Amino acid sequence: MAKELKWQGKTEQEIKEIDLKQFMELVPARRRRSLKRGFTLAQKALLKKVEADDKNIKTHCRNMIIIPEMLGKMIKIYNGKDFVPITITFEMLGHTLGEFSHTRKMVTHSSAGVGATRSSKAISAR
Repeated sequence: MAKELKWQGKTEQEIKEIDLKQFMELVPARRRRSLKRGFTLAQKALLKKVEADDKNIKTHCRNMIIIPEMLGKMIKIYNGKDFVPITITFEMLGHTLGEFSHTRKMVTHSSAGVGATRSSKAISAR
């Protein structure tokens, strides 16, 4: 028998049914304070697209907190270069969108380039 997923002691169905005030009681203090202040204009525009069930949702709002209305939606989040598609899952609740769209890539170095000194060309790239 598969274990039922719970977030803050509530199942996914229970979370979908609660309103924003009840959700605010379940998130940590920093997220709760952000939600209590209200949404910015850009965040309100994003929520309208989510509620309208738009298929192509793109946003620059990396600081938007993931709320229950977003569950199951595909949102493309800007990382500074392009839009990274993210499907919102149950475990992402309470986090920000920017946490799932990394802005930096891992650095990989290759051999010495044109104009490098003779000593740096002699070193083998392992």
